[in-house]
Amino acid sequence: MRDHQQIIFPIIIAFLIVIIIGPIVIPILEKLKMGQSVRGDGPKTHFKKSGTPTMGGIIIAIAVFFSVLITAQWEREMLFILASILGFGFIGLVDDFIKVVMRRSLGLRATHKLAAQVLLAAVLTLYAYRLPGVGSAVLIPFTSQYWDLGVWYLPFTAIIIFVGTVNSVNFTDGLDGLAAGVTMIIMAFLSLVALNAGQKEIAIISAAVTGAALGFLRYNSYPAQIFMGDTGSMALGGAVAAVVVLLRLPLLLPIIGGVYVLETLSIIIQVVSYRLTRKRVFLMAPLHHHYEVKGWEETKVVMLFWIITIVLVLVGVLAIR
Repeated sequence: MRDHQQIIFPIIIAFLIVIIIGPIVIPILEKLKMGQSVRGDGPKTHFKKSGTPTMGGIIIAIAVFFSVLITAQWEREMLFILASILGFGFIGLVDDFIKVVMRRSLGLRATHKLAAQVLLAAVLTLYAYRLPGVGSAVLIPFTSQYWDLGVWYLPFTAIIIFVGTVNSVNFTDGLDGLAAGVTMIIMAFLSLVALNAGQKEIAIISAAVTGAALGFLRYNSYPAQIFMGDTGSMALGGAVAAVVVLLRLPLLLPIIGGVYVLETLSIIIQVVSYRLTRKRVFLMAPLHHHYEVKGWEETKVVMLFWIITIVLVLVGVLAIR
């Protein structure tokens, strides 16, 4: 019971920080006119969201930082995860700034954003590769065996795990409460996994992210008072990626993060299909928009994806022996 208290406190503290500073930050962003610009080719139901404050990921980052500051020791695993959260969050912040201040709805140029992500991912991956207790071996789900990827660990982790996860969470962030809820469930699971593995610091920061995401849902659930923006989605993606890397569970990510995978695959399938056949497989991509265009209520789509994630993390429990 005492061990579990170690993750309850960071959850509560991060949650309360978000709840307290939310009403302070939201009006400030409104006064600064940091409103979301809705893309013209998006679902028509989203036009009413234009002008809703974005960059809400700042609130999440602040809550995680101070929750960890209060409840944990600053060991290298903690600094690694914070570097991933703040580093990718900063790239997202720049992207959001360009969107809302410079009024470019697509934000950073894709090549510039990708280059920054790959550079940060490469630095984090190299550090993890050399970190005692991590190295290049990863757990094979549903077995007790580890697969040593050798030097292939470097491109696999940097491109697929870090860059892939960060962008997949970003794709998932398209409906009120969707990315925050899905990531909250995944980080709660990872916090328990870390705790059971004796990785106290990893468990604490995972719990802090869980609490921050839970608190953010107070203001981000439908109808959203604030969006997390790329600042938040990339920071959350950085958190998920860093934790699975330290726990040597990157091969588990496609299972517990199945919603992220589906969202990303829907975009890839849509683009490839249209370029090859001039036909679209989905009414709109990412996948959550497909259901919206079909006439589903936004809250119904979000709840469905939350349920899927809960089921997938239960499968994840079975995958770890």
